[in-house]
Amino acid sequence: MTHMLAVRFNWTIAVPLFLITALVMTAFAANSVLARAALLGPAIDPASFTTVRLISGAAMLALLLLTRKQTSIRGLIGGGNWHSAFWLFAYAVTLSFAYIGLDTGVGALILFALVQATMIGWSVFKGDRPIVPEWAGLIIAFSAFVWLVSPGLEAPDPFSAFLMALSGIAWGAYSLRGRGATDPLKATAGNFILAVPMAIAVSAICFSQINASTYGILLGIASGAITSGIGYAIWYRVLPQLSAMQGSIVQLTVPVIAGLGGLIWSGEPFTLRFVLGSVFILGGVALAIISKTKRV
Repeated sequence: MTHMLAVRFNWTIAVPLFLITALVMTAFAANSVLARAALLGPAIDPASFTTVRLISGAAMLALLLLTRKQTSIRGLIGGGNWHSAFWLFAYAVTLSFAYIGLDTGVGALILFALVQATMIGWSVFKGDRPIVPEWAGLIIAFSAFVWLVSPGLEAPDPFSAFLMALSGIAWGAYSLRGRGATDPLKATAGNFILAVPMAIAVSAICFSQINASTYGILLGIASGAITSGIGYAIWYRVLPQLSAMQGSIVQLTVPVIAGLGGLIWSGEPFTLRFVLGSVFILGGVALAIISKTKRV
């Protein structure tokens, strides 16, 4: 009887955790979907989209933190730092400009590949020594990435792909700086707030190209407040309940979900190049993650 109760209890915990995790991954993928939808028209220019997204994200995260006890408005900024805020800004602005010329799924796949490459590369630089299965996974993923962006009829725009690669590197650097944060939500809120002036500066530089419709602004608010702000807040609540491998593996679903979102929202096709690239890049990264987890 005790065993049966334990099984039932585990199911009641596991099912909500699975659903919440799936919801968060969908939110992360929606950042790409919303950015591409906003810039496809364009309903808004990339500089304004970045500014609206960061302001909305900062406002939502600040609101969530202010509901806590012993959190003051002055204390919000203290959670972040200028170096991390720069990498957050760099990720957001290059992503926005990249999505002028990239399909949703391809953009998300390039972004994810470079995030992982940055974090793994830094780990190796700091002395980590991957074993043979890890190297095999990394070689498979890297080879597939090179094939994905190589010239061809279905190849992505080279400059847009380059910008998205920079976005992935920036997000990888931001993630590395955030490791070990005692209060990741407060740190994220502070970094969003500090990144806002940088985004406003870019909008000022691109003032002559500002083109912001109500629809585009609403997409930027949704990306900042909901899929970024609320998405990160939920993720930081869920992450402690996942193992390191689970936390890494579930993120492999983001480019695929983004591709489906692009198909539904913007009518973008699932090309053979994207499908094969996804299989080998995500499969290679998964092999590397699983092998490293077993080694550690």
